[in-house]
Amino acid sequence: MRIGELAGRTGVAPRLLRYYEEQGLLKPERSANGYREYGEPLVERVRQIRSLLASGLSTRTIRTVLPCLADGQFHVRDAAPETLAALEHEYRQLVERAECLSRSRDAVGAYLGAVRSLRAAGR
Repeated sequence: MRIGELAGRTGVAPRLLRYYEEQGLLKPERSANGYREYGEPLVERVRQIRSLLASGLSTRTIRTVLPCLADGQFHVRDAAPETLAALEHEYRQLVERAECLSRSRDAVGAYLGAVRSLRAAGR
């Protein structure tokens, strides 16, 4: 598929898809005329990239992690100590963000519960 179709199927702008390619996150094939050709597996790859970016990971970290996520399975490869240290740091940050989101969810839920109770009581 061409970049426009991939963009339409993933909701990611073509410019951003090219950026992912520049960052080494996507590797489309090239046709004889030089056009990028995106295979079906790259639809899921773009979704993985978006999810990892949304969780706060950098493109550098994603470039390290993506090869380990092929086909929804973890494929561990040799990792340098500095890579492991960076991933440990990223992991701790993800845990902190998840805990913060959980507290925010609970606070919003409690507020909504209080509002519903007041409305049900006719106040």
